[in-house]
Amino acid sequence: MKAKWNVPDSTWVIAAGAAIGILGAVLSEAGNPPNMGLCIACFLRDIAGALGLHRAGVVQYLRPEIPGIVLGVAGAALVGRELKGRSSPSVAVSFLLGALMMIGALVFLGCPIRMMLRLGSGDLNALVGLGGFVLGIVIGVSLLRRGYSVGRSAVGAGLSTWIAPLLAAGLVVLVVVRPAAVFFSAKGPGSMSAPVWISLGAGLVVGALAHRSRACFAGGIRDILLIRSVHLLCVPLATLAAACAMNLVLGKFRLGFEGQPVAHTDHLWNFLGMSLTGLAAVLLGGCPLRQLVLASGGHGEALVAVGGMLVGSALAHNFQLAATPAGVPAAGKVAVGAGLAICLLIGWILREK
Repeated sequence: MKAKWNVPDSTWVIAAGAAIGILGAVLSEAGNPPNMGLCIACFLRDIAGALGLHRAGVVQYLRPEIPGIVLGVAGAALVGRELKGRSSPSVAVSFLLGALMMIGALVFLGCPIRMMLRLGSGDLNALVGLGGFVLGIVIGVSLLRRGYSVGRSAVGAGLSTWIAPLLAAGLVVLVVVRPAAVFFSAKGPGSMSAPVWISLGAGLVVGALAHRSRACFAGGIRDILLIRSVHLLCVPLATLAAACAMNLVLGKFRLGFEGQPVAHTDHLWNFLGMSLTGLAAVLLGGCPLRQLVLASGGHGEALVAVGGMLVGSALAHNFQLAATPAGVPAAGKVAVGAGLAICLLIGWILREK
């Protein structure tokens, strides 16, 4: 029997969104890169670099927020008696979609969380990205209505529930010990970080709340279109409101397109990059945060998707697909176009007859 939380679902959803907005601003103030206090895509990319999967020296760091989220989810799921292994028959598709979702995010320079944090600090380039994100979700919902499905999940081996938490605990050890085999940036965004225990604590809070609220930045828009529910939409709205309020208090709010930290003004590719992220998120069943949360709770296909995101970040930097503040390289534009085409093909092929 699941533990009873005795708190209305709407309260959990708003609390999760507000916590992400507040902690995102606080972590930047504590040392994380500006407007990047919390970003699943950016932080997985940094972890991939620290482990040597890519050699972009300015984005290599074992971000404690990620293992913190994983352990927070696992702890909350254990308390709620919800920790159990599950998987679907289409893990290869999950891996590919995870990689494509990451490439889209790195062309935009941020996941949906960072998109809302950037918007909450006055970065209007994020508003362009939001438009693309919505379009990608609309296309994904259209494919869902036409029968898209990766197959039904089934209960898996109990051991699979502990894979993500054990890996997360290992990352915490590595970031504390800092062995020579792990890479740490000497300059650039990777060299900017909040104290380890503050980052880890923030991740634990976000993980626990994201698990209990079922937070998903793509799910809010998807559910409006599919079932006319605004329940999950409270997550990004609360994140935006809280981030905006905190940035105003901290004196970090700056409205405009130009000169925003770790951002570019190539509007077409801000739009299309987040279109790819939104479309892939709907086909996967959740945004990067949701995939990390599901993986932490024992969902095998989500764990594979997170692995795809790590590989996608490595590809993005090893093959110069990722954007920089100077703009989007030609290879990145090709990758986004190809990624959109592949997602549409997957959505069309995997229709239940």
